Formats: sequence, structure tokens, C-alpha cells
Amino acid sequence: MPISLHQADDDDSPHILGPAVTSDSHVLADYLSNVRDGTRAMPMIRPMLGGDSEPVMFTRVQKRPLGMAVDPTPPSLQLQMIQKLVEPWADELVRTFMSTVTLCFPLVDEESFMNQFSDARDRISPALLAAIYAHTLTYWPYDPDLCKERCPDGRFAWNLANQVLFSELRHSPGIATLPALLLNVGGRPTTSMIGNGLLLGSAVSLSHSLGLNRNPLSWNIPQAEKYLRMKLWWCLLVQDRWCSVAHGTPPRLRNNQYDVPQPKVEYLVPEKHSEEHVAAASVFCALVGLSELLQGFLEHVYSLDPVGPTGDLELALDQWVDGLRNDVRKVIARGSMLDLPGAANLRLAYLSTRLLLRRIELNQTKEAQDPDPTALSARYMQVRRTAEDIVSLVQELDLPRLGGFWMPMAAFTFSHTATFLIRCALETTDGPGGLSQNPSLQLANDLVTALRAHQEQHGWDLADICVAQHSDIITRLLAEETSGDDLADAFMTLQDPFAMDFPFMDDMFYSNAELFNF
Repeated sequence: MPISLHQADDDDSPHILGPAVTSDSHVLADYLSNVRDGTRAMPMIRPMLGGDSEPVMFTRVQKRPLGMAVDPTPPSLQLQMIQKLVEPWADELVRTFMSTVTLCFPLVDEESFMNQFSDARDRISPALLAAIYAHTLTYWPYDPDLCKERCPDGRFAWNLANQVLFSELRHSPGIATLPALLLNVGGRPTTSMIGNGLLLGSAVSLSHSLGLNRNPLSWNIPQAEKYLRMKLWWCLLVQDRWCSVAHGTPPRLRNNQYDVPQPKVEYLVPEKHSEEHVAAASVFCALVGLSELLQGFLEHVYSLDPVGPTGDLELALDQWVDGLRNDVRKVIARGSMLDLPGAANLRLAYLSTRLLLRRIELNQTKEAQDPDPTALSARYMQVRRTAEDIVSLVQELDLPRLGGFWMPMAAFTFSHTATFLIRCALETTDGPGGLSQNPSLQLANDLVTALRAHQEQHGWDLADICVAQHSDIITRLLAEETSGDDLADAFMTLQDPFAMDFPFMDDMFYSNAELFNF
């Protein structure tokens, strides 16, 4: 079963068979394979070795709608527009993508992709190539060579990349469409939460149809294909879990619905690898492990039924930290070694998880019938300590770290942290007079101040949402003359989704009248 990142010339594609019919097809395929007339054989693919108790089987399905021309494809025609937009810097963009994104988030096999990019560029998926161009424009200002040139319009590039992606989803989706989807969902800045949710749902459906949720290590396919399948699944899992945290929607993937093993460094590094490859692979392995652990936390957030105490969550998180080794453990336990590829993003993900735990604990303590004031005070203190670690991380970021790999969900982590701190300040202050001295509000102000500095000095897009949503509110709350009415207005502003002065926010919310316009 070929699993490559180029557009195949044949008209069909592999599709996994459901477990309910696998055993039937297994027997039938064995029988028909003994028929001498080869033209009557079933187009069945069995990547599992013989004797497996739960075989995984694939069949061939029509890839394109009937009557659809193969060449030229609509996606390839649309790709030409974005290629003209990024000329003559296409090669530099791909180089930056490999050294910044692929190094930390292995959506493609670097060696295989670069060979195709050099020798058979027309065979690469148009959606994937367009997504790479658009995605990498975010890193343009931080590249020592590209920063000297005028950067193309990123918003226009993403609009073109979206057109190519939607066209490919309509005409010929395949394995290469999956990294294109994930690059789109992980694109910066985030401009459409609803659109990202739809694309992520498409990625989950496509990955299940391709059987990426199954362990391929014992399958009779090339080793490179095994590793590619697992890499794509791990990246999908990470995107799904952290989109759930950022966007407030339940995760789509469950731990009991896949058996792909956890990543190892040897699965991730190329044959000719450097110490940087090993370091980045170690960070990615930790990120996947943390993302798997996140399911228990999300159950407390989204479950409609009582879940139980949070002691198991903290124990699981501490055990995960204890299981880390070498420099990655220092990233988590000490907040050091942040120069490792992807380390700052991993550190923020860990602190975000711990802040989520503190939020769950605080809510459970407050919802108790007779909450203990001492226990409640301790919860607020734990929240401040975790939030202070996030603020310290943001304050310590320099230009190389700002220009490194970040998931776009980081923007929502900053906003959630500021909102939570403002809430804690309002809940722990008896009157308006003492609000300006509240340590939680001071931390929120420090966070916004640091983010604004990164935004103004280096154009860091991940600061935009938090600064736009909380800057004015915190300024009003810190004012000594703040009245009770001002506090109420500030709280309502904080809850108003239109408080963020972004044009794209109009596309994320609808008025009552618009709901009935079709």
C-alpha cells in the first residue's frame, strides 16, 4: 500500500475495512487468492503479518468522482497562483519550514520530501505545498535571510492555500492531504476557530479512513511508511487535544480508539541526523506524552457526569514529569534549556496543563457545600504560582525563541491565563479600593505588558489576542478611582466576544437575525 506525499497517478486510494467485516474479507481474500485467474482476484491489501488475531485490511476505493479529469487538476492550477506570490523565495521558504516546523512537528519525511521537491515537484500534493508556503510566512521576519526582503501578504497566501486545500478535499483527498489540513489548523495567526474545527474534523475522518489509528509496526510495508503513518497520527493527536483546550470544544480522539505506540527518538530522526534532530525529537516525544495525558483533564472539563476528585490528575502529571530524561526534564522541572527546538512551546504546554488543573481544583473547592476558607485561599495561591511561571516564561523570551516553533494555541493560553487571573482578583478583593494592589491583577498586568513588548518590538502574532482583549480592562481595573459600576462594566467587557478588535471576529459570531438567513 503506497503511502507517499505526492499525487498518485492512479484513480483509486486505500481505505481501511471496518472490524465487523474484516474477518469475512480475510477468508474470502484467502480463497480467491488461490484462483488461477488473476483477473478475478480481489483488490485486497493486508499490511498485517499472517496469524494476527485482529488483522487490519484495506481495499481500494474510487479516489476521484466519476468523469473528473486527472490532469491538470484544479488544485494544481490554483497552486500556481501562490507559487507566483512567493517567487523567487519558494526554495528558501521550504528550507525554513524544514529547519523550524518539521524539525519540531514532523508532518513530513524531510529526506523524501526534499528529494521530490528537487526532482519531481509537480508530483507533490498541491494542498501540501500551498500550506507549507503559507504556513512558513509566519517565520519570515525571524529568518536571517528572508527578513531582509519584503514578505508577501500572509492573509492573501492563506486564502489561496485554503482554496487549494478545499479543492483537493473535493477532488482527490489522500495521505498528503492530512499534513496540509494540520498545517492549516496550525497556521498563524488564528483567524477562524469554526473553520479550524471543521478542518480538524476532516483530518480525523481522513486519518481513520486511512487506518492511521492502528499500530503499523508489524505490517508488511516499508519502514519509512510505518514511521510516516505514526508521525501523522501523533501530530493529529497533539492538534486535537490542544485545540480542545484552546477553543472550548471536546476532543475528537479517545485513547481507547487507537493503538499507535508512543513515539521514540529512533522513529523520528532521519538516517543522517544531528544532535539538534535528537533534541527536537525528544521534545516532541514529551509533547505527545503530555497530549495523551491531557485526556483525563479534558474529561473533567467536558463531561456532563461527575468525574471524581482531581488527585489522580496531579499524580499522573507528576509521574509524567518523573518519566522525563536529560534535558527535556530540565525544560519542565526547572524552566531551563529553552533553546532546544520546540522547548519553549513544550514548557508553555506543561504550564497550561498545570493551570488547567488548578482551575479544576478551584472550581471543585468552591462548589463544595461548606468550602473551607483556608483551603480556598490555598487554591488561589496555587493559581497565582502557576500563572507566575507563565508570566516569567513570557518575560524571558528573546528573539530566537519568539521565532521558534509555537503551536497557535499558545495565543489562547495567554488569554485564558489573563482572564483567570482577573477572575481571581475580583473574587479575592472585598472592594474596589484594594483591587489595584491585588497580586493576581498585578500578574495579569505583567503578562499583558510583556506580550505587548513582544508584539510591538518583534511583531509576535501570538500576543495579539491577549493584548487586544485584556489591555484596556486591566488598565481600568488598576485605576485607583475604579467604582463598582466600572467593575461591572469591565467584567461585562471581558465576557464580550467583540471586545477583541479583530475584523475576523465578525465571522465567528452571529446575530439572532443572521441565524435564519440561508
